[in-house]
Amino acid sequence: MNLKNTQASESTKTYDRSLLDENTNNIYKAISIISKRSVQINEDIKIELFNKLEEFATPTENLEEIFENKEQIEVSKFYEKLPKPHAIAIEQWLNDKIYYRHTQEDKEKN
Repeated sequence: MNLKNTQASESTKTYDRSLLDENTNNIYKAISIISKRSVQINEDIKIELFNKLEEFATPTENLEEIFENKEQIEVSKFYEKLPKPHAIAIEQWLNDKIYYRHTQEDKEKN
């Protein structure tokens, strides 16, 4: 996932309800899909952050020895400034970048 190119809002934004439920004709289904995507995005960000911070881990944990690593601080600041996962998910939803299907309806058709 390319987080640098996201156009998601970094602050709270009000969305038109008719835009959100345009694809599903049901606001609850739309919110459910967006929330599931938000959880996926959050997990991806968490894994990516832990992998990057793992490079800076020291083998010994001593409270007296505190190392200030500027690269580690920059990585942390980048992830702190990112838009929240729900904002990224809403942006993807509005740009039709989320694929979804209704498994229950698929079973009924077969």
